Amino acid sequence: MHTTTLNKKPIDLLGRREALQAMVSSHEAAVRAVSRALPAIDAAAALVAKALSGNATLHYVAAGSSGLMALSDASELPGTFGTDPSQINIVMAGGVPTDGIMPGDTEDDEATARTAADQAQSGDVAIVISASGTTPFAISFATRAAANGVKIIAIANAPDTPLLALGDVAVSIPTDAEVVAGSTRLGAGTAQKVALNMISTQAGILMGHVHDGLMVNLKPDNIKLRKRAAAIVTEISGASEAQATDALAACNYDTKQAVLVALGTAPDEAKSILLRHDGHLRPTITSLKSKD
Repeated sequence: MHTTTLNKKPIDLLGRREALQAMVSSHEAAVRAVSRALPAIDAAAALVAKALSGNATLHYVAAGSSGLMALSDASELPGTFGTDPSQINIVMAGGVPTDGIMPGDTEDDEATARTAADQAQSGDVAIVISASGTTPFAISFATRAAANGVKIIAIANAPDTPLLALGDVAVSIPTDAEVVAGSTRLGAGTAQKVALNMISTQAGILMGHVHDGLMVNLKPDNIKLRKRAAAIVTEISGASEAQATDALAACNYDTKQAVLVALGTAPDEAKSILLRHDGHLRPTITSLKSKD
């Protein structure tokens, strides 16, 4: 992170409204920092899409608040884009917390990081995150994993840092000094969350899991999501809600296949034709219309 002086009063000497505005301004600046890393974010998304389209594993690796940002993004992928949970591996220093306790010393545990990296295989992709770009846990994982043939996406909030130097793709998102010095859950955490969301969302688009801005590969495993899936099938196909619901049931709630069934395709044929188009709905629908 940048350590430049902001030439402002410490936040605890500001009025309450001014303090809150300072926090908002800090987060806005963090988002602007991400916008300067778009080429690297796009390259990272391409690596993620390639890994998840095959049988490779996507590893999210970080410590502390960076680990929480990683956990948040990783945990959303199966529900949002239908990612096989077995392809997602969360490597958080000290393990994923089951309570509110995250011991700080785990970020120095290089041995555990190396052991975790040895579980990764050539062809896998690891998103390794560190606000400072110097966290021993992150550096050790990236170093060992890279030696094992794993592609590294390095994300750091400080430029020209050791972690970024290890990345096949280096996502540098330098953020200003925090309004509470050293609390990287603030501006740096915001920048990390935005960057991670963009990488995974762009990867989902590249894999064909977004069509007309809709989550066409979501896994509708509850009442709310089944209604959402039916609405998606209805919007794309023009079928009624009842027809969309029947199509989903016929396809074991595979939303993409259900769209094709709602358009008049048999379930088995829908599955086959989707495979021929690598799971992308748009060319699949176009090919069906060309037969009419």
